[in-house]
Amino acid sequence: MRQLVDRTPAPLLFLVGGFSQYIGAALAVGLYPTMPPHAVAWLRAVFAAVVLLLVVRPWRADWNRRTLTQTGVFGLVLLGMNMLFYVAIEHLPLGAAVAVEFTGPVAVAAWGGRTARARIAIGLALFGVLSISLVGLDWSVTGSTADLLLGLAAALAAGVLWAAYMVIGGRIVRARDGLSSLAVGLTIAAVAFAPFSAPFAGAAVRPEILVTAAAVGVLSSVVPYVLDQVTLKRLGTATFALMNALLPVSATIIGVIALAQLPTAGEVVGVLAVSAAVWISGSGRRPAVEPG
Repeated sequence: MRQLVDRTPAPLLFLVGGFSQYIGAALAVGLYPTMPPHAVAWLRAVFAAVVLLLVVRPWRADWNRRTLTQTGVFGLVLLGMNMLFYVAIEHLPLGAAVAVEFTGPVAVAAWGGRTARARIAIGLALFGVLSISLVGLDWSVTGSTADLLLGLAAALAAGVLWAAYMVIGGRIVRARDGLSSLAVGLTIAAVAFAPFSAPFAGAAVRPEILVTAAAVGVLSSVVPYVLDQVTLKRLGTATFALMNALLPVSATIIGVIALAQLPTAGEVVGVLAVSAAVWISGSGRRPAVEPG
């Protein structure tokens, strides 16, 4: 398996990870009739944590109170981000939700930048969000206003937590093993969120629900993160930025194929604008942490 990964071009590995992540999101949407989105996200974290604990065996690393605290915060931010994103895709098309969420990483990449590149990236991201929100989404349907507002608010909040995740994760991967921190962080977060999530996940006792939830955990968390560990080391800055820019487009394609979510013209323009912002903001520097 390791030899196969080593022989596979890094851009292809990145795209596989991106498509895996959003195929997992499409499967997660299929679980919404059985449990609320935050419970689905919690189950995703539980299964991802179990797999990573078995594979990575993070207890072999050196841990102390400071590193455990930082890792716990990292895990709480990550799971909170995933819960908000799953709320967003309950009310928004998958591609639109991903594009809106990407404003967080764009803001981190452009933060403090006084160059034309940074201003253009932020401007494109804002234009993309406005295009999706004001033009792309159908506000005329009776009863849709509250749902769309909730979806947009959840996607934007997920973007804020994604920004925090990048900052905290960047500090972690510069100091110690990222996979061990992910395994421990997700475990801490899954335990912390259990009282608010486990009571709503009773449908998981059904075998078909359990298998689907496990697939969501592997496809949306384990596969993308492990592949990102490889591609981060092998891709140049410009290529990595270009690959990131393709993720909102990839999510839109998955939404069309798996969920029959045909994008409107406003959504297409918005997704392309955000993708351009991601590429511009990321091509000038090495990312602090992978987008998993």
